Amino acid sequence: MRRIGFVLLGLLVAVVGLWIAALVFLPDAPAGSSGAARTPLDRLRLAVRWQPQPVDIGAGRGPAILLGMPVSGIARNALRDSWGEARDDGTRAHHGTDVMAPANTPVVAAAPGVVEKLWNSEAGGITVYVRSPARTWTHYYAHLSGYAPGLHEGQTIAAGELLGYVGDTGNAGAGNYHLHFGLTRTDPAQHWYEGTDVDPFPYLAGKPLPG
Repeated sequence: MRRIGFVLLGLLVAVVGLWIAALVFLPDAPAGSSGAARTPLDRLRLAVRWQPQPVDIGAGRGPAILLGMPVSGIARNALRDSWGEARDDGTRAHHGTDVMAPANTPVVAAAPGVVEKLWNSEAGGITVYVRSPARTWTHYYAHLSGYAPGLHEGQTIAAGELLGYVGDTGNAGAGNYHLHFGLTRTDPAQHWYEGTDVDPFPYLAGKPLPG
């Protein structure tokens, strides 16, 4: 009987291990913009993306930096803090800072990092996810009209480098041209769609961003 118990325990451990491996190694993509039904894995990933994660916002892995403005020609004092405002008839809260600008205004990197994901989603439209060098932040650029020529995943970028252009893709609303800029605090092991969303407004307004 003891031997049977060990065998059953081993099988249970193996099943749990396979489930965890599936979450980690299957392609890193939530449901696409086509409107197709999400799989259980997609729903789990999205649930993780929007749930608080065990990350200390104030604990840095390097020196604090000052974010640059992510839209060319827009001053810091022109920004408005829209974090938490109701969207979609009050069904969700806004997690980001909208930087209003004319169509096709250059969008540039607010800080150095690596292009971790280029993604076209129903909500964000044409987007760029840039991971900080220490992998403790993801900078999110959404509603673009298009990417900078040659921009690709895995590309190392410098602060101020061209990423794309202001647009109205996704759920921005036709003619409502702006950049949605988001900040997500991440653990280095987390994926591009995971982490804790943080209000970017204070940091775009001049507060140093922890490393």
